[in-house]
Amino acid sequence: MEPLYTFRTFDMELPLVNPEEADYIILGLPFDGTTSYKPGARFGPLLIRQATLNLESYVLDYDVDVAQLRIADVGDLVVMAGDVEGTLERAARTVEELREINGSALPIFLGGEHSMTYAPVRVLRPRSYVVFDAHLDLRNEYEGSLFNHACVARRIRELGVEVAIFGVRSGTKEEIEFARENNVEWVHARDYSFDAFVDLVLSLPEPIYVSVDIDVFDAPLVPETGTPEAGGLRFWDVVEALEWLTERKSIVGFDIMEVAGTEIGNVTALTAAKLLFYFLAMTAR
Repeated sequence: MEPLYTFRTFDMELPLVNPEEADYIILGLPFDGTTSYKPGARFGPLLIRQATLNLESYVLDYDVDVAQLRIADVGDLVVMAGDVEGTLERAARTVEELREINGSALPIFLGGEHSMTYAPVRVLRPRSYVVFDAHLDLRNEYEGSLFNHACVARRIRELGVEVAIFGVRSGTKEEIEFARENNVEWVHARDYSFDAFVDLVLSLPEPIYVSVDIDVFDAPLVPETGTPEAGGLRFWDVVEALEWLTERKSIVGFDIMEVAGTEIGNVTALTAAKLLFYFLAMTAR
């Protein structure tokens, strides 16, 4: 049974299984219709998959071989070019159908601009949203759109979901005021530490949806992304935080977003692919 509105681009070099049999289901969300600086997020899912060819399937940190996990890759969503709201509706319907096919599998989404995260969060209904991001993404609207990539955390908060943001170093005064007035917790990249992370997420209600905007990392590590920012987190900062979350919290969904570019093997995609393998392995150990 094929999910709605998907197509195949590139299969990872793993022994993939059917969605009905999977413990993990991967869906690409290749949209960049509201990108405001560097384009190319539509190629993010393809670039991440291709970059996995550079990786050993054995993740030595956890003594887990990703090739032995039951992973289904259902391909990429067929987006509606330039129509963010139409694409979000199509993405939500596809996530719903995937849940009908296999409600016990952990869904993983690859993107693609961050606006797309709203769809799986709306369907999966977490109680908390933990996001690693250089930006607050709490604007009410941007460039005339309520569903611009700069608005995703605000739209998610309006669903009644608790929001915690880590690695921030960019935002507007209006966003800061919204966060203060609506109990949106966030940690500046300069102030980030593992202890600060744990202190904030320890009391968050479960289940949790976890999102990694790839621009949370320092710009030299991820130059091919829509809005790169200097002064970001280290790769191991995010890995350590994900380890804690996967060991102690119930996770209902996970994504890696804002990978962009047009060149195979670009450093941003390589970083995202490595993070994907780490996440898969740490949840399976």
